[in-house]
Amino acid sequence: MFDVKSRWGQRITMRDGTSVAADLYIPNTKQLVPAIVIRTPYGRSSDGNVEQGRWFAARGCGVLVVDVRGRGDSEGTFTPYRGEALDGYDTIEWAAIQPWCDGNVGTLGGSYLGKIQWLTALTHPPHLKAMVPIVSPSDPFVEWPTGIPGPMHACWQFLVSDRVSQNISQVNWEQVYAHLPLLTMDEASGREMPFWREQFDHSQLDDWWRQTCYQNRFNEIDLPVLHISGWYDDEQIGTPLNFSGMTNQAPSEGARRSQRLVMGPWGHNVNLSTRLGEIDFGEAALIDLRSRELRFFDRWLKGQTNGIDEERPVSIFIMGKNQWREEAEWPLARTVYTPMYLHSSGSANSRFGNGTLSMEPPMTEKWDSYLYNPNRPVPFLTEPTSSQIGGPDDYSAVHRRDDLLVYTSEPLTKELEVTGPVKACLYASTSAPDTDFMVQLHDVWPDGYTQRLCDGMVRVRFFKGMDVPELVEQGSVRRYEIDCWNTAHVFLPGHRICVHVASSAFPKYDRNQNTGEPLGLSSHIETALQRIYHDAEHPSSIVLPVIF
Repeated sequence: MFDVKSRWGQRITMRDGTSVAADLYIPNTKQLVPAIVIRTPYGRSSDGNVEQGRWFAARGCGVLVVDVRGRGDSEGTFTPYRGEALDGYDTIEWAAIQPWCDGNVGTLGGSYLGKIQWLTALTHPPHLKAMVPIVSPSDPFVEWPTGIPGPMHACWQFLVSDRVSQNISQVNWEQVYAHLPLLTMDEASGREMPFWREQFDHSQLDDWWRQTCYQNRFNEIDLPVLHISGWYDDEQIGTPLNFSGMTNQAPSEGARRSQRLVMGPWGHNVNLSTRLGEIDFGEAALIDLRSRELRFFDRWLKGQTNGIDEERPVSIFIMGKNQWREEAEWPLARTVYTPMYLHSSGSANSRFGNGTLSMEPPMTEKWDSYLYNPNRPVPFLTEPTSSQIGGPDDYSAVHRRDDLLVYTSEPLTKELEVTGPVKACLYASTSAPDTDFMVQLHDVWPDGYTQRLCDGMVRVRFFKGMDVPELVEQGSVRRYEIDCWNTAHVFLPGHRICVHVASSAFPKYDRNQNTGEPLGLSSHIETALQRIYHDAEHPSSIVLPVIF
């Protein structure tokens, strides 16, 4: 352990002359040490950043915590994700040539701080040797495949809309989220946000959005990466995709073998509590995560032989059993992808309907239908200003509504483990030229608690891809594959597997107004008649990654 020296308000000049501000924590030693770079839009001198910087410095790493361009004491204009790649490059290379640094640099940080590590890695800083991105967002339209940002993005953009973080608690966000058109939601919040409006000029995947994409370029990133997230992180999608992408596509065998994945029973703020919402995952839920990060940096920045190379690369928490397990890969090679089929006699509306779920394919069954009224959206249970969008919440009350369909299995007689990517296959039609279909997977406990596990959605105008919008022929039956992303959960005896199908999950996603008009620009709303088909020709199902 070292004593720590702090250097506040360091100035680093970017290639265009812009000066950014940084705080530096270095061990009190004459030996050269590696650097860890943390770049943040949330204030470099927060208590958490100071404590973290000193912790790593005491263990032999210099830590540089930087206000990104346009935030805090840094010059320039903050535009989310734009320009972060080159600024990251310049910051890493500045750190590498400091008199205390041995030339080895790693990066660390979560959420926005995680994604900008990936963007920086694509610029290939010569001294960047390892990354630890935590809860990294995916590419645009992967986790919100709607063509436009969800309402809760407005809250985040409000937070970072000036040089220091704004007070979001003074705004009635539920009222703001209900505002139409979405384009002027910033006006409804009381603050002009030019970037919010600019996004509506790009309501499909185009070159403007591709500037902030990285998940199609893993073959360009030749680095060891420690990937960390939680099953209930609202940006959980990115981390498993990034791990599997790097283990399969990184350009060198060394990089492919040096990927590590940690997935816990956590939300967006990882490893803070054993409890998330109403569910307590037990004492095992909390781990010494920071020491794992340190071991990773010790291996790849200091060259220590500390056993990481011999360990299994995947560490996942299995909910239901509430225990950790080490695995050799993700997804698990022994997965049996098992369809469970939707059934009913035509009245699956609400949990009081006759919707069932079983492994028997349907034969001759009547379709189910419901009316989707955007003025009365099905809620996605969440706090309106939370960085954590939803959790293992109880949907039993939501399932009383008749504008969603509920399909539930018989009580299980033995454990069933579902670990990996979940996908729904829906055969559906709509009376609208454009609409949405949402699917959620639940565990129904014997007492009726209906625990959300994972979910996904499709906006039908993007049936052919996020870069190819096309309105649907009204009444035509289409097959939709919907990624519900990942979970690791054991359904216990007496529990039931449940799937709900709806056309809204508000405010996680914006309400589809069912009109087919340009997205986000209109206040006009139509009600849509939705049908879900489940017969021999249209075997709607949810495909579960079953582990035996």
